[in-house]
Amino acid sequence: MTPALPAFQRAVQLVGPDRLVLNERKPVVRPGPHQILCRSVAVGLCFSDLKLLKQFSEHVRKAPVVSGVGLDVLRSLPSYVPGDAPTVPGHEPVVEIVAVGAGVEHFRPGERYFIQADWRWVKTPQSNGAFGYNFEGALQEYVLLDERLLVSPEGETMLLPAPAGERSASAFALVEPWACVENSYQTRERKGLRDGGQLLVVADTPAADAAIARLLRSGPRPAALDWIGAPPSDLPVKPTRRADIAEAPNERYDDILYAGHDPDRLATLFPKTARDGHLWVAACGGRFGRPVETAIGAIHYFGLRIAGTVGNDPAEAMAVVPETGEIRPGERIHVVGAGGPMGVMHVIRHLSLGVPDIRIIAADLSDERLDALERLATPIAQRSGAGFERYNSKTQKPPCDAFDYSVIMAPVPALVGAAVSASRPGARINIFAGIPLGKTGPVDMDAYIANRLYMFGTSGSTMRDMRIVLENVRTGRLDTNVSVAAVSGLDGAIEGIRAVERQEIAGKILVYPACRGLGLTPLAKLPDAVRAHLRDGVWTREAEAALLGGA
Repeated sequence: MTPALPAFQRAVQLVGPDRLVLNERKPVVRPGPHQILCRSVAVGLCFSDLKLLKQFSEHVRKAPVVSGVGLDVLRSLPSYVPGDAPTVPGHEPVVEIVAVGAGVEHFRPGERYFIQADWRWVKTPQSNGAFGYNFEGALQEYVLLDERLLVSPEGETMLLPAPAGERSASAFALVEPWACVENSYQTRERKGLRDGGQLLVVADTPAADAAIARLLRSGPRPAALDWIGAPPSDLPVKPTRRADIAEAPNERYDDILYAGHDPDRLATLFPKTARDGHLWVAACGGRFGRPVETAIGAIHYFGLRIAGTVGNDPAEAMAVVPETGEIRPGERIHVVGAGGPMGVMHVIRHLSLGVPDIRIIAADLSDERLDALERLATPIAQRSGAGFERYNSKTQKPPCDAFDYSVIMAPVPALVGAAVSASRPGARINIFAGIPLGKTGPVDMDAYIANRLYMFGTSGSTMRDMRIVLENVRTGRLDTNVSVAAVSGLDGAIEGIRAVERQEIAGKILVYPACRGLGLTPLAKLPDAVRAHLRDGVWTREAEAALLGGA
C-alpha cells in the first residue's frame, strides 16, 4: 500500500536557460505499476548542473530519447522532461524508496540507494538519457523513477545500495562525482582502426599511400572506404573516390586518415568524424605553420580523438595512444582549476593512490580555494610520499616549465591550447571540463604531433567506476566527504548553484531537502551542535545525523 504522502512538495526547477525557481507546490505523483517514488535524502551540486543551466534544451542530455526504451515507458512517466519542458537538476543523490507500483520487481520501500545517473543505453541524438537532465533529478523532496529505466539490457541496476548504518548519505551521494573523476583515468582508448567501421582517407600527398595500404592489409579493416585524392591500386578494400572534403558526409566516419599539413584542410575534417571517431594525422615531413582551429568541445562530449606523426605512417600515430588515461610513476601532473570541487577530487585521488614519485602542481585563480585545498592535500601527500605544490595562475608562474599530464578543469578552449604548449614529450591532456560541443580553439598541431601528445576527455561514469570508488569508500581508502565544503536545504540550493557558478565555495555543496529553512552554510558556520561533530574540519556521518536531527 502507498503510505500517506503530501499532495505537493518543494522543488528546484530549471524552467529555461539560466532560470531557476523554487516551486513550493510541485505535485507529488503517486507511482504507476512500474514506477518508484523516492524521498531525496542528500544531493550534491555539480559543475555539470551549470552546463544544463546555461544550455537548457540545447544540452545534449536534455534532448528527447530516440532509442533504448519504449515510448510507452516515456509517455507514462511524468518525470521524463525532454526539450523545453522544465526539469529538476540534481544528479548526485541518495534516495530512500517510499512507495512502489504493483509491477516493481527489484526494489522495496525503506531501501536507500545512490544513483548511477548516466543511462548509456538510453540514447538521445548526440548523448545519453540521464537522471537530472531529460529525467528529473533529486533537488526536490520526492522524485519519481521507473524500474524499466533503472535496469540496463545487461541486467545492471542503476541504483546502488547506500545502507543508512554504514556511511553518511553524503559519502554515498559523492560516489557519483568521484566516479566521474575515476572514469577519466579508467577510460580504455582505441589504438587502431575500428573493425567494420567507416574510413575516410584525405591524401593531400601520396607519401603515405604505401603505409595506408600496409595498415589496411595487416590490421582491422573498415566496412567502407572513401578516398579524397588518387588512391593507389593495391588497396585491400575497394575505395569510393570523392572529389573533395565537402562531398564527405558530416558525422559519418569512425576513422579519418589525413596525409598532409594544411591547417585549413585539417580543420574541415573534424565535423566529418562520427561519435567516438579518431582522426589520424601523418604530416609527411611537413609543418602546419600556424595553429589549427580544433574541435575541442567534441573531445569531451563526442569522443573525438586526435593523434599524429611527423612521418608518413599512420601506424606511428596510433602508437601514440595510451592504453588508459591513468597517471604514471614519476609524472609531473598539472591540475588547472584545482581549487574547484572537482579539481579537489582529482588532486586527492592522485595523492591517495600511492603512485611512486609523482608531483602534483595545483593551479587556481583563488588563493582562498588554494588554501582550502592545501589543508586537505598536505597531510595526504605526506602520508603517500607524493609531491604537492600550488600556485595562483593569475599572479604567479608555475613552479616548472612543462608537464607530463595536464587536467583541464575549466571549460575554456584556450586552456587546452596552453596545455599543449606546456607539455613534455609523450604528455597526455585530460579535458575533464565539459567544453560545449561545437566550441573550437587554436591548437599548435606542429608541437602536438612532434611531441607525440594525446588529448582525451570523458563524460559521466560507468558502473565499473562507481564500484571502484564505492569499494575505496567502504574500505576507508577514500573518504569522499573530504570534498564537502557547505550544506543547505532546498532554500539555499539555488544560491548554492550560483556559488558553484561564481566559484565561491572551495569544495562540494550538499543539499538536504528535509532541512527546511537552511540556507547555504559553509561548514565553519554551522551551529555548534553540528560543527562539534566535524573531524579536523571534515564532514562526517555524525555531523550529518546532527544536522538532520534538527531538520
